[in-house]
Amino acid sequence: MNRRDFLQVMAIAAAGGMQIDAQAALANPAADKLYDLPRFGNVHLMHFTDCHAQLLPLYFREPSVNLGIAAAFGKSPHLVGEHLLRQFGIKANTPEAHAFSCLNFEQAAATYGKVGGFAHLTTLIKRIKGNRPGALLLDGGDTWQGSATALWTQGQDMVDACLQMGVNVMTAHWEMTLGDKRVKHIVENDFKGKVDFVAQNIQTTDFGDPVFEAFVMKEMNGVPVAIIGQAFPYTPIANPRYMVPEWSFGIQEENMQKTVDAARAKGAKVVVLLSHNGMDVDLKMATRVRGIDAILGGHTHDGMPAPVIVENGGGKTLVTNAGSNSKFLGVLDFDVKEGRIQGFQYRLLPVFANFLPADAEMQALIQKVRAPYAAKLGEKLAMTEGTLYRRGNFNGSFDQLIVDALMEVKGAEIAFSPGFRWGTSLLPNSAITMEHLMDQTATTYSHTTMTEMSGAAIKTVLEDVADNLFNPDPYYQQGGDMVRVGGLTYAIEPAAGMGKRIQDMRLNGQPLTDGKAYKVAGWAPVAEGAKGDKGEPVWDVVAQWLRTHKKISPRKLNTPRLIGVAGNPGLV
Repeated sequence: MNRRDFLQVMAIAAAGGMQIDAQAALANPAADKLYDLPRFGNVHLMHFTDCHAQLLPLYFREPSVNLGIAAAFGKSPHLVGEHLLRQFGIKANTPEAHAFSCLNFEQAAATYGKVGGFAHLTTLIKRIKGNRPGALLLDGGDTWQGSATALWTQGQDMVDACLQMGVNVMTAHWEMTLGDKRVKHIVENDFKGKVDFVAQNIQTTDFGDPVFEAFVMKEMNGVPVAIIGQAFPYTPIANPRYMVPEWSFGIQEENMQKTVDAARAKGAKVVVLLSHNGMDVDLKMATRVRGIDAILGGHTHDGMPAPVIVENGGGKTLVTNAGSNSKFLGVLDFDVKEGRIQGFQYRLLPVFANFLPADAEMQALIQKVRAPYAAKLGEKLAMTEGTLYRRGNFNGSFDQLIVDALMEVKGAEIAFSPGFRWGTSLLPNSAITMEHLMDQTATTYSHTTMTEMSGAAIKTVLEDVADNLFNPDPYYQQGGDMVRVGGLTYAIEPAAGMGKRIQDMRLNGQPLTDGKAYKVAGWAPVAEGAKGDKGEPVWDVVAQWLRTHKKISPRKLNTPRLIGVAGNPGLV
């Protein structure tokens, strides 16, 4: 950033009323300060997760709603905005505040620029490795899905990028939506002798045989280290079962304890779980499984600046979560002496593209894999006048755009859109390209549906999803946020019991009737039998709507009326 550019963004920020840290807005001083991480100890682990196939730098708005209910009230990861900054001692209006919170999003994004990008992440990895001999790079999964090129290449673009970046160990979730045969092919061919793909909780449905290695042992500076894998436990429920018909998943807590014990018996002095459970599940597991020194977690996209330290029968376990979209790199160092951990250091480093130069070799690979699709990716569909984002328990403006388009194009009274946590953000007055649309919709089962549903059935759907999100027992939380709803309004009491959370459902101001049928549009169905019920891809439907409207006004969010959440620090 040159002086003229810097003065321009300063003027923009000042006009918006934002008091920014001027020194931190300059690339070099900020980079030196932000990424100055002296070596500590002799066991070094780097961790990224949930990048969702985003190879290029992007904008990404953190959530303003991440409610903690019951025992999770007011605890990490259910803190947002100023509550999160206060908890972790982060100064407002700094690069770190922008990375970890939604506050002043538009002004901060204009000031600090885009985040992530594999070329910039690679530069940071090389910088950290430079003074940490033997450091391992761990990939927490949700890597091969989330973009157009990942869909069109069956994840090959991401496989090649991860190999070049030097990933050592990986576990999985959305990778499974490429199908079991594709996953096995990559593991047994592309990864052979290069990347250890671990998952202690994936077994065959017939005889319960392990499908992948449960853990891998690595020697680092004379210290034996075990990395255990935990794939997303509810993959066949949250995603279509037919994609992995012969594999079972689950939390597998008893087997996890056996795996930890086996790793210790093999001489491991440090045991780390590379998890895709979601942070709430990891926090509970840490209280019940002995012998895990740290859980490097993913799935819930929580950018946690510091680990939660959980006490259990075997000692203490560090529980972390490293955000999403290649926006963060977690760095965990252990000091191991006389066979025991004497201390640790952890930092979750935000990846600012303006603060880190692009790695030339990775940039060349990215350009190569994108080149065949450049014209299609770059098609300008419309302009957005407001910020578009997806993240939060109940709705996002890009989700609202999708349900608005579904209702209009399909002629539906109500529309449902999955509560996916992945998807990039757009600033006001930006072009919406086909690539941006695919960032929100690119799955292997993104076909649309039109269904007649009774009022009672609609309530059942909403209640089921609400329980997946707000069940007080984390082991019953099956992933994702609340389904996004168009047309229908409702109230929700997150702390209520199962089947009693959804209230006051209305369409055009009138209460829904249990026995009446309503036209409901949706996409990405996961129910058994949905494989043969394919409408057009959702990106075709939404692209048609965008091309017709051309200029998209700021979306009015259709969010439910919340009951009983006053004062919850998971709400801005």
